[in-house]
Amino acid sequence: VTPLRRVTPTRGAQTPAMNEILTVHPREYRDAQQIAETFRDGVPVIINLSQMNEAEAKRLIDFASGLSLGLFGKIERVTSKVFLLSPSHIAVSSDSQDAEDSSFFVNS
Repeated sequence: VTPLRRVTPTRGAQTPAMNEILTVHPREYRDAQQIAETFRDGVPVIINLSQMNEAEAKRLIDFASGLSLGLFGKIERVTSKVFLLSPSHIAVSSDSQDAEDSSFFVNS
């Protein structure tokens, strides 16, 4: 077994200015490529899953969760079918004091 070396991400002295947010309404799982490429470029992405069936929506959220974890970002549920992917250099504030449900998918 070859041990994996730990890579420490380097960050530039300046964080990119946020001047855009992408909103996507995916219809199928293959639309994940656009989400990944945009998020990788440091752009926050709002994902509206209302046009997807539940199985593919769960698969896409699993992918988005891994994507955000791998790029040190964050994924948050906005509504039962809308999620926000925010890169590490973006701070997201919420005025909601409600406790989050443990499941991303709650029957409406």
